[in-house]
This record gives sequence, C-alpha cells and structure tokens, in this order.
Amino acid sequence: MPDLRRWSWTLPLWLTLLFVAAVLLWARADEAAEREAERQTLAADALSAASQLRTQLAEEQRQLRALAERLQGGEPAQLAGEPLLQQGLAGLWVGVTWLDDSLRERASEPRPPRPRREGLLSLHLSEAVPQGGGRLVLRFDAARLLQRGVPWWLSRRYDVQLVDAADQVIASLVNAPVRVASQQRPSHRVPLDDGSDALLELTLREPAPPGLRPLAWVLIGGFLPLSVAASLLLRRQMRRVMDAQTRWRNEAAWRAAIEDSALVGLRARDAEGRLLSVNRTFCEMVGFEAEQLVGRAPPMPYWPPDALAEVMQRSQRNLEGGAPREGYEARWRTGSGRDIDVLVFESPLIDARGLQIGWLGTVLDITERKRLAEREARQVEAQAQTARLTMLGEIASTLAHELNQPLSAIASYNAGVINSLQRLGVQDERVLAALQRLGEQAAQAGRVVQRIRQFLTRREPQREVVALNPIAQDAVRLLHKELTQREIELQLQLDPALPAVEADAVLIEQVLVNLLRNAADALRERAAPRRIVLHSQRVGGFVRVDVDDNGPGLAGRTPEQLFAPFYSTKAEGMGMGLAICRSIVEAHHGAFDAGASPLGGARFSFSLPCPS
Repeated sequence: MPDLRRWSWTLPLWLTLLFVAAVLLWARADEAAEREAERQTLAADALSAASQLRTQLAEEQRQLRALAERLQGGEPAQLAGEPLLQQGLAGLWVGVTWLDDSLRERASEPRPPRPRREGLLSLHLSEAVPQGGGRLVLRFDAARLLQRGVPWWLSRRYDVQLVDAADQVIASLVNAPVRVASQQRPSHRVPLDDGSDALLELTLREPAPPGLRPLAWVLIGGFLPLSVAASLLLRRQMRRVMDAQTRWRNEAAWRAAIEDSALVGLRARDAEGRLLSVNRTFCEMVGFEAEQLVGRAPPMPYWPPDALAEVMQRSQRNLEGGAPREGYEARWRTGSGRDIDVLVFESPLIDARGLQIGWLGTVLDITERKRLAEREARQVEAQAQTARLTMLGEIASTLAHELNQPLSAIASYNAGVINSLQRLGVQDERVLAALQRLGEQAAQAGRVVQRIRQFLTRREPQREVVALNPIAQDAVRLLHKELTQREIELQLQLDPALPAVEADAVLIEQVLVNLLRNAADALRERAAPRRIVLHSQRVGGFVRVDVDDNGPGLAGRTPEQLFAPFYSTKAEGMGMGLAICRSIVEAHHGAFDAGASPLGGARFSFSLPCPS
C-alpha cells in the first residue's frame, strides 16, 4: 500500500492518456459514422430528385399522349395548330416530329428547329398515334428539366448532372460540360427512367474533410503537456498533504488520548448546536455511543422528553453566549432511561484562524453529590420536625396539665351552681339547661385535652364500638353557630344503615371538626352560595366519610404536601391540623385522602375498617 500511494500521483496522467486514446477512437468512429450518414443522405437525396424528375417526365408523356390522340386521323398540317404543342413548346419541349409507320417524317415543329445549347444534349420521348397514325417523337430540353424538377436546396448542396452510360454529360446545373464527380467528392447515380440510359448524378459540393480536424489535434497537443505538468504539481502537493496528514494523525491521536483520559465529559458544538466531538467520559455519562451523537442537531437524545421546550430554550441561550460563567445545572436522561444531574461549563471553541466556530462544554456528573445533599437535607428536616413534634408534645402535655385543673374547677363550680339553684327552688328551664350544657361542654373539653395528650404521648386510642353518624352530628352541632354566621350551607348526607366501627369517639370527632373548620376557612373568600356536604357511606369493608366544599380546591397541591407536619396554606396556621388528623385515622388502621370534589372545590375523606 505505501508503494501504491507513492505512485498515485501518476494516476491522472494515465487517465489523461486513456482519455486521449478514447477521444481518438471516438473521433475515428464518429468520422466513419459521419461518412456513412453522408453517403446515405446523398443516396436518399438522389432518389428523391430522380423521383421528382420521373414525375415531371410522366407529366410530359401524358401531355404527348393527349396530343397523339388529338392527331388521330388528322393531316400533317394539323400539328402546327395544336394548342397542346404550343403549350409544350412554352415549357420543356424543343420540338415534335410526326413519323408515319415507315418512320418517314410527316410533319415537324417548330420550323426552323430551335438551336441546341452548346455541349448539352436533348432527350426524347415517343408516343404512337392511334389507328395507324404513326408515332410522335418529342425532343425536350434536359437542362430545363433539371432546373424545374430538382429542388433549389438540392442544387445548392450538390452538383446535379444528367449523364449517359459513356459518362457523357447530357445536362447539368453546373456550368461545366464535363462530369464534376471525382474520388475526392462523394457522388451517387440513379437511373432516370427504365427505358432510358440517362443517369441522374449528384456530387456533394463540400464533403467533410478526412481525419481529425486541426483544432482537435491542437487541443490534444496542448492538453497532454498540461496534464503532465498538472501531474507533477499534484505529486508535490500530495507529498505535502501526506506529511500534513501524518502530523495531523499524531496530533489527533494525542488529543484523543488526553480527552479520553479526562474524568469529565467534553463535548464540542458548532454555532447551530450540532455536536462536533464528544469524549469517552461523555458517552459513558449519557449512555450513547459517539457514532450516535456526533453530527446530531438539537434536540439531543439525552434531553428529557417532558422538558424539551425548556431545554431547547436554554440551549439557544447558551449558543447565543448567555451561558453563566459559573456554569449551570441541568437534568439529562441516559440511554437506559435513568435521569442524571450534570453541571455544565461552556467556553468558546476557537479554530486555527482564531475565529469562534462554536462552544466547548465541560460536563460534570453531580447526581451522587446532589443525592447526598438531598438526603442530608431530608435528615436535617426530619430532625427538625422531630424536635418540633417533641416540643409540641411537651407543650401539649403541659397545656393539658394546666388546663385540666381549670376545667375541673369549672365543672365543679357548674355542678355547685346547679345544686344551689335546685335547693333554692329555681325552676327556670332555660337557665338550668344552659348550666347543664356548660357542664357537658366542660367535661367534653377535659376529655378532648386528655385524649390529645395521650395521643401525643404515643398512647393507643381508647377504641370502643361507636356509630359514626352521631359523632358527625355532634361535630356539626359544635360548629353550627360559626357556620351560620359565615352564611355557609351545610348538608348532611348520612347513611342510616351505616355499621358501627371500633374507634375513639373523641378523636374521630376532633378529626371531623378539623375537616369542617378547614372547609369553612376555604370558603372565606368565596361569594355566596357557600356549601359544605358531609357524607357517610359503606364502601366494601370500610366506612367512609367525605367532607366536600365548593371552594378553590387543592390548587395543584398533593395530599403528601398537605398532610406534611408544619405545612399550612393559612398565614396564621401551624400546619399540624391535617397531620394530626392523618395520624389519628392511621392509628385506627384507616386511610386519609384528599382530592377534587364534585362541587368544584376540595374533598377530604377518611375510611375506618368495619369490625369483623
């Protein structure tokens, strides 16, 4: 192979010689074809001219026959007065002789005979006069026959002559009494008539010169030296190119070794974003081979399909020079479908002329680093939430302890007031009912505080078989006045056949109160009508309770966000209400959920298992 490449510069020279030989062969073949076409055209033109002359002679024969018929049974003197004779003499006829059966002349016209042109001959036609009237012999001018019967364009291209078998010229359209045909000029003969020895001969006036034209020889003679000179120049240029290629291969191999040994991904892009080059680390990072990436234009196969518009916009910004100097983070998707986080630094890509032709990107895989940072952040957040929950439990325990004594005192004083009124004989039912209700609410408040304290200190709920509908009605009764003041319409859709469940009635009542109050708060900014629907039903082996409203809904927030501790949508909220509700429901082995309501707002639901 090296020897062949060394002599490859001679290939154009050999191709040139081969081309010249092919041109010479083609020229010879074209010359032969041209001469054959010339010969065929000459023969065809001769046949065409002879056909037209025969047509003219046939017309003259017909006219002579008509004259013979008119002379049938006539006298010799009649010939001179025939109109057909005068018409023929005005044309090609030179003279007409009427012979009897013994070939003696009976009459001849014109008198005296017309002189024949020097050096040329006339032709004869004869026709028998019917009923033994003898024979008419017509002499006509062959030169005038050629002038009338041969088209003008043939006479311009060919020398046209009528000759006899002895090559004597009968008539000619050339001012020459002898034949003009020669070996240097092609000619063709055609019999003029079957009964005549006259031959029509066409001789080409300007035949194609034999051999190659001088211009072709000049071009070939100039082309060969130029090809030799070009081959020598090509030899010198090829040596330079081969030296440059050797240096370039060495440099490319050195650069590729450096790029592939780099621990960061490298990619080169042109001004339109098309990938020019990638290193091995980049290919391993995105999970695609270099052949799949080089030459690709945006969008790239490692861009996430669900964020193509955003990534395309950022890529266009970077190509316009808007990439941050400190780099930017991006999320890519590998060929296996795994998402990775990368940190990209863009720098100008400069060519050998000092012009910027694109951008060189340095890519770092920060997926593991971000995962560790997120896990550390989650751990810190979890520790903070645990600390807040612990503190909240301690505060709730302290509040429960501190509130228990005032509530007990309120209940004791309320009982004393009732007993005193009864001893005094007071029978005011409204006062007694209010005091009795006050005692019940104080006792209920004490139970709520005690159960919340027990729940926050991780004690199990005090389960008992209870009916959910009465608990729901009690919760509505507690909030009835507040809902009425807010002009909220509350509808109860409770299933009367709802089975009992094992639950802590106090805690479940607090869940319902919290959900109803949240629904009322969500309707605060809404114009009338404001609606809340409390619905209970049995679903399989569970009893389900739904609280629906026609407020603004969840606004795109997920249940996990809403149920997280210390997450609140209200400025004054602590973010513990829904978290405690879910904890209470899950402590009863139930499920707590949130979603869209048929009323157009939000629906919060919990399900408790039916006793087996």
